[in-house]
Amino acid sequence: MSYEDFAYVYDFLMKDAPYDEWLDWVKRQQKIYHHTGKRVLDLACGTGELSIRLAKNGYHVTGVDLSEDMLTVANQKAMMEGIALSLLQQNMCELEGLFNYDIVTIFCDSLNYLSTSDDVRQTFKHVYTALKPGGMFLFDVHSIYKMENIFAHHTFAENDDEVSYIWNCFEGEHPYSVEHDLSFFVLDQQTGLYERIDELHKQRTFSIEQYGHWLKEAGFTVKTITADFSVDQPSSQSERIFFTCMKESS
Repeated sequence: MSYEDFAYVYDFLMKDAPYDEWLDWVKRQQKIYHHTGKRVLDLACGTGELSIRLAKNGYHVTGVDLSEDMLTVANQKAMMEGIALSLLQQNMCELEGLFNYDIVTIFCDSLNYLSTSDDVRQTFKHVYTALKPGGMFLFDVHSIYKMENIFAHHTFAENDDEVSYIWNCFEGEHPYSVEHDLSFFVLDQQTGLYERIDELHKQRTFSIEQYGHWLKEAGFTVKTITADFSVDQPSSQSERIFFTCMKESS
């Protein structure tokens, strides 16, 4: 199975993802903090859904992802939309040569794909370096509640004419981690047969307090911690935690 195949089914899996809400959340944080910067580094950009929306709204976007094939799909989409995107293949915990951005984003719980505390800490340090003074770091993560009560030991499925899937979730090897065992059945239009594509994805989260400690360690000022696209503080049953952080001007 090529990653290009998975990029196709990834978009199917994410067809109801709230990309417009992530875009609106970026705009809202800028308005709250009177931040006018337009140069954005979108880490773990995947197939470019958010990067393209940002670009359409006047932002100058660099998209970074670990997968070359995801970036290929993102570039194809950008060309079809007539959008100029700079796309780079890098690991977000090993960023190189990226500086003077106004905003860095890591959305769609992509930070949860980092399996070790060192990877998270290194990512925060590289993000800090990539930002100009006064820059904003905006990201979200799965809550512990979501890992333990929404994902673990649950099965999700969808039956569609072109793509169907079965998605089983299991507890992972680390605290607050899950393994997503995905099987897709994708229609081959030429043969009329279905191809099976299997994927195993691992995610891990940490406590809000731990993320806050690592952010401060990297040099950030944590401005707000909210939940589920709202302005409310996280509750015991919040599912997605949002962080707004600043690299303060010296």
